[in-house]
Amino acid sequence: MGPALDQVAALLAILASFSFALAATLWQRATMGSDIFGGSPRAFAKLLTNKVWLVGLGAQMVGVVLQAAALDRGRVAIIQPLLVTAVIWAMPLGYFLTNQTITRRHILGAAIVVAGLAIFASFGDPAGGLDDAPGSAWLSAFVVLGTTCICLLLFGRRGDLSARATVYGAIAGILYGVSATLMKPVVENLHTDGAASVLEGWEFWVMAIGGLGGFYIQQISLATGKLVTSVATVSVVNPVVSVMLGVLVLEERLDQPPAWHVVLAVVGLALALLGAVVIASVSEGAREVEAPADQPVAPPRPQTA
Repeated sequence: MGPALDQVAALLAILASFSFALAATLWQRATMGSDIFGGSPRAFAKLLTNKVWLVGLGAQMVGVVLQAAALDRGRVAIIQPLLVTAVIWAMPLGYFLTNQTITRRHILGAAIVVAGLAIFASFGDPAGGLDDAPGSAWLSAFVVLGTTCICLLLFGRRGDLSARATVYGAIAGILYGVSATLMKPVVENLHTDGAASVLEGWEFWVMAIGGLGGFYIQQISLATGKLVTSVATVSVVNPVVSVMLGVLVLEERLDQPPAWHVVLAVVGLALALLGAVVIASVSEGAREVEAPADQPVAPPRPQTA
């Protein structure tokens, strides 16, 4: 994989992250005040007639296509972390489209994310790796991640709105991470054997189920009204899960010489994730309006004189 190809893959990943952030912002604007926060399938069905929500769906689909194109050109361990930039795009989009509050801590977190990703992109150079892995390896990973999702769901309604946005965002991030990692073998299979073979393989269907499941849970997270917290959590958990699966299942390694490149790449990735955690942990104080778990949350409105 040559440097020019790396740059194309990185650009596609960043464009995908913008599309995902735009989709999340539009979805939040559409879901606020709806019963989707309580997990109501009927409320979710109503969103299918909401024009703003449908535009967000279009943005999400564009993001998935760009992400698939990036994964086709690069390794999971280098492409997925770049999606953390979605949290940076979400801040100005949320400020202008859904009246989100942007604090100094948000800006500090964004600066840490940019610095960390710059280091990671400069020194991260994954070597080796498989296009697919045995079913037993995938199954072991799915059992662990599925158990984690169930445990999180059991605690999903506890805590304040920011905590619930974080929990549901984490579940969505896990499911998106699984879906994104499986996208790699699906795209490779499409190139080598064609669409018919892809539809016959279990990878495509598990990828679809993971993506749709993450999509549904993300709607619940966004309906809390905590856009930046929700997007930041998804943006952290998604690449963490993807990188873990890339290393443990697809056997990708950051072992290109010299060794200090690997150290800097890991430090850079850790910084980027730390920055997203800083953003996700911001308390919005007076802007936060508590509501019962089964009640819709009204969106914040700008004050008028």
